[in-house]
Amino acid sequence: MNKRDYYEVLGVSNSASKDEIKKAYRKLSKQYHPDINKEPDADEKFKEVKEAYEVLSDDQKRAHYDQFGHTDPNQGFGGGADFGGGFGGFEDIFSTFFGGGGSRRRDPNAPRQGADLQYTMTLSFEEAAFGKETEIEIPREENCETCSGTGAKPGTKPVTCKHCSGTGQLNVEQNTPFGRIVNRRTCNHCNGTGKEIKHKCSTCHGTGKVKKRRKINVKIPAGIDDGQQLRVTGQGEPGVNGGPAGDLYVVFQIRRHEFFERDGEDVYCEMPITFVQATLGAEIEVPTIHGKVKLKVPAGTQTGTKFRLKGKGIPNVRGYGQGDQHVIIRLVTPTKLTDKQKQILQEFADETGNSSHGEEDDSFFSKVKRAFKGE
Repeated sequence: MNKRDYYEVLGVSNSASKDEIKKAYRKLSKQYHPDINKEPDADEKFKEVKEAYEVLSDDQKRAHYDQFGHTDPNQGFGGGADFGGGFGGFEDIFSTFFGGGGSRRRDPNAPRQGADLQYTMTLSFEEAAFGKETEIEIPREENCETCSGTGAKPGTKPVTCKHCSGTGQLNVEQNTPFGRIVNRRTCNHCNGTGKEIKHKCSTCHGTGKVKKRRKINVKIPAGIDDGQQLRVTGQGEPGVNGGPAGDLYVVFQIRRHEFFERDGEDVYCEMPITFVQATLGAEIEVPTIHGKVKLKVPAGTQTGTKFRLKGKGIPNVRGYGQGDQHVIIRLVTPTKLTDKQKQILQEFADETGNSSHGEEDDSFFSKVKRAFKGE
């Protein structure tokens, strides 16, 4: 069977640029790939597309093809697709389906930052509001002092792994229906470090790390809230191969207060007052996180009335001002009365019961009374 023109196979002109050829190849290789296209002739079309791209993407092969076509005596283009050799075509297919061509090998001996650590700290309501400076103790890995982190016995040094030549990776070849594929895996002889330790350190047993408990001074800012975290730079695990240490993240949990509640920088509390205080007005003493303050309760104050104490809340954790305290009034009904107190209240009830209900747009008690009467 006569071969089709390679430009025709890819659907491009003979003056197409490399980018145009590559774009056409990616589109068609995805369209006819046997894993995606289950039509009977998809495999042959895929090989045809692959063969055309291998020729037209190579400047020298393309020049020979433009001059001699399929009869070029120096090339032998009739051999079909081959995934061996330089892997240029395979990387393009990999890019089409997985979003990237080939994998970069990471130098196992390159400096790397150490791992981050997390520590959970519980604070009281007041400690969170005003901040504090404290010392914590955390377990973490540190470089072994005996071997200075090399993992080798003092007086010896790690040597380059002879199995992976110091790359930390081994190439494993595998034959597939589409050609030969090379997979890379971590070297099992050096665990990806690229180094072998012939004589291990007796302290760390070749790891170069030891577990220690380290004391760290932490300055907690005023206004820290539940669930927030503080980063302490450089107090995580030590770096690898001379890389920087990781960071320590302190996550805060705030205990509930028996009297105060917090909402951002604002503080809320409920203050009980008597019927007489609410009716006649009074000056009451209110506790705040900053100390006790005086609050004037006007005559006729109803339960649920809210007063604001400006600036008596919690400082903003970034230093932008300070919240307020909100005081919610709760009227307390007495449960034990003397006979004289009962008599006075009864007289009061009789007196108010005979008065008009027109004050302040009808009272709550008047509405209740009418509801019982069915009005």
